[in-house]
Amino acid sequence: MDLMAELLDDLRAETASFETLLRPLRDEDFELATPAEGWAIRDQVSHLAWFDDAAARAATDPDGFHASLAGFRSVDDLAIEARGMPPAELRAWFRGARARSLAAFAGLAARDRVPWFGPAMSAASFVTARLMETWAHGQDVADALGVVREPTARLRHVATIGFRARSYSFAVRGLPEPAEPVRVELTMPDGSLWTAGPDDAASAVRGPMLDFCLVVTQRGHLSDTALELTGEPVRSWMEIAQAFAGPPGKGREPRSG
Repeated sequence: MDLMAELLDDLRAETASFETLLRPLRDEDFELATPAEGWAIRDQVSHLAWFDDAAARAATDPDGFHASLAGFRSVDDLAIEARGMPPAELRAWFRGARARSLAAFAGLAARDRVPWFGPAMSAASFVTARLMETWAHGQDVADALGVVREPTARLRHVATIGFRARSYSFAVRGLPEPAEPVRVELTMPDGSLWTAGPDDAASAVRGPMLDFCLVVTQRGHLSDTALELTGEPVRSWMEIAQAFAGPPGKGREPRSG
């Protein structure tokens, strides 16, 4: 299986996992507050749907996508605009938008460049980012419902983006990035080891892959994880880690107070 086929299969599986969360919901459940300030479950769904449609446009009509950027406002404004949509229509929008984006990226090669709101990305990186977004917003929904999701090997994609976004985490805050390299050693859900960074790096983060993914997507506070940090360079990173694009995120408050 080539890289794009593997990534698209994993994105389909993550999509199915997200839809499993939505399937038993009553209409009123879509108004339940999520840990994202001011956002209900419906806003998590509309956010994914809106950006899936944008992704399909970016992949199939780059000029049209660039033209649409002039009218873009904030993600909060987009969520507010969709709040009048009945839950049945919201579900259908997400399913249709996700299907359109999957079809669009199925026609691309892994290294094809796709424009986006920041720098253009390879098609492979783009699909990986959509998977990360789906998992992260799914975590918001799961937390709102009090549901514990079983971690899967798909978390390796989230971890990959989290590691690669180290420099961005500092840049988006206008902070200097420590020059020292860092090592990441994570235990995957099946017990195998996933690593990134130089073997001999003095600064390292070790622990469960799920915990690392929660931190880099700002769906969990560092103090609530089992991650072990060695060295100031990795600690300064993990305290502000941000795998998603956009302005600095607020993150989660620690459960321990």
